[in-house]
Formats: sequence, structure tokens, C-alpha cells
Amino acid sequence: MKRIAVYCGAASGNEKIYQEATLQLADWLVDNDLELVYGGGKVGLMGMLAGEVRNKGGNVHGIITQELFDRGTAFEDCDLQIVPDMSVRKKTMLDLSDGCIALPGGPGTLEEIIEAFSWARLGDNENPSAFFNVKGYYDPLKTMFDQMTSKEFLSSEDREKLLFSDSLDDIREFMENYVPPKIRTYTNN
Repeated sequence: MKRIAVYCGAASGNEKIYQEATLQLADWLVDNDLELVYGGGKVGLMGMLAGEVRNKGGNVHGIITQELFDRGTAFEDCDLQIVPDMSVRKKTMLDLSDGCIALPGGPGTLEEIIEAFSWARLGDNENPSAFFNVKGYYDPLKTMFDQMTSKEFLSSEDREKLLFSDSLDDIREFMENYVPPKIRTYTNN
């Protein structure tokens, strides 16, 4: 692994633990010689993450849409790439990275990490996906994925390909041992 795509909020959340976990993740990336690939913003957890990685001497690759760049939200102290829209941004982030981690965030964060996992199941993304489950933030979603499995909308084999953990060591181990899901086959019944 060389580069990790991190999805996180353009807001900071209302509990200090989210900011602390963001700094912890930034330090972990640098300590493990991992480059950051992220959405290119300078606000919220996004800006905090990129700023800390740069302050510690790490490499940051920001992928931002033209619209967001024009609004003045870009973190420019990085390798910044401006793309036309969110679809290109998400694809570019996956193409540049070797793994995906979601910090706490809003609908955009959730949508990006879920798409990365969904694309893995289709064979369009070989990156492992993990939720940095700070203070149980993603527990309701974990329960939803478990229900998808119990109701047979998601195979147990594929469910094991998505990690929810509050331990960066566990996330690293998961990513190092990850084998992409077997591409589904369909039968005509």
C-alpha cells in the first residue's frame, strides 16, 4: 500500500473526538509512509486531515471539482487536481489509491465509501474499504450491512470484505490481507 483515499466531512462534527481521530489518522498515514488521497478541501475534517499530513511532512493528493474550487474551498498546499464533476473525482480518487477509509462525515462521505465497496463487488475497484468507526459513529450502518447479509441481499463472503473498526492497526491488517470479492455470476432462472 502506498496511498489511502480518505473520505471525511467538510464539517468538523460536534464532538472533539472526531477532530482527535482525524489528527490520529493523519499521523498514522505519515508514520506508515502512506500518502493521502482526498477530496481536496480546506474546511472541516478534510482541511484538518490534509493540514496535519502536510505539517508532518507527508504527501497529499487533493482531487476537487471545478465547482468547489471556484467556491474557494481548495486546500492548495498539495498536489491538487481539478476535475469536472463528482463522478470523475470519485473515480480518480479510487484510481490513485490502494485502500479507502471513511472518517465520520455526512451523506457525501457515506456515498463515496459505499460506492467504493459496491464497485469492488462489481470488479471495478480492487481497493479495500474500511470505516474508521470513531466512538461507534458507524454502528447503525454496520447493523444495516449485517441485516443485508441476514436477509440475503449481501453474501457473508462479501460482508467480510467491509471493515468497521476503531483501531487503525486493525484497519492496516485488514487492508494488507485483503483479497477483492469474487465477481458475481448470474444464472437465468
